[in-house]
Amino acid sequence: MRRDSKLSSILHVLLHMAHGDRPLTSEELAGYLGTNPVLVRRVLAGLRERGYVGADKGHGGGWRITCDLRAVTLHDIYEAVGAPAVFAMGHRDEHPQCLVERAVNQALGSAFDEAEALLLSRFKDVTLADLSKRFNQHHKGAHHGHI
Repeated sequence: MRRDSKLSSILHVLLHMAHGDRPLTSEELAGYLGTNPVLVRRVLAGLRERGYVGADKGHGGGWRITCDLRAVTLHDIYEAVGAPAVFAMGHRDEHPQCLVERAVNQALGSAFDEAEALLLSRFKDVTLADLSKRFNQHHKGAHHGHI
C-alpha cells in the first residue's frame, strides 16, 4: 500500500521556500519532489488561502513564505493539506454483523484513536521554525550543494 506523503512533501517545499533567498517557482518546487508543478500549485493554493504562502507573478516571481514560522505548527499544515489519514491500517468491515469482528474493531479502534490523538497532539508542539532550526543544524555539517 502506498503511503500518503502529502504532508511530508509540503513540509519539504516549505523549508526550501523558507531558506531560499528568492521566491521559488512551482517548477523548481516540483523538481525538489520529483512531481508535477500542477500538483504543487494545487496544494500551495490551499496554503495561500490560510495565509501561509503567497505567490508573485511575472519575472522573478514565484512562491514565498508569508507567515511567521514560529506561529505555524505541523498540525496547521496537516489540516491545510486536508488532514490525510494517519494510518493505512483499518477495519476489515466498518459495520460488521459478526460479534467477534465487532470486538476486534472495538479494540483496534481504541488503539488507533489513542495513537492518532497522540501524534496529532505532537504535531501541535512542532512549529515550522523548529523544522527550520533542525535543518540549519544539519546543514552546518553538510558540505554538498543540495539543500
